[in-house]
Amino acid sequence: MADNQVDPSGNTEAFRAFTRTTPPEAEAPSKTPFVIGGVVAVVVVVIALLAWLAL
Repeated sequence: MADNQVDPSGNTEAFRAFTRTTPPEAEAPSKTPFVIGGVVAVVVVVIALLAWLAL
């Protein structure tokens, strides 16, 4: 049976190349929902303040 995968610990050069590789970093999550939530919260507070002042 042929082994299709090379064991990186089999030789020094392959092991060094294996340890130098870094996994790809995941993208940072979008901040758009937080911005929209903050704007909605500010609008609600302003409307509540205006309603309280009108009464």
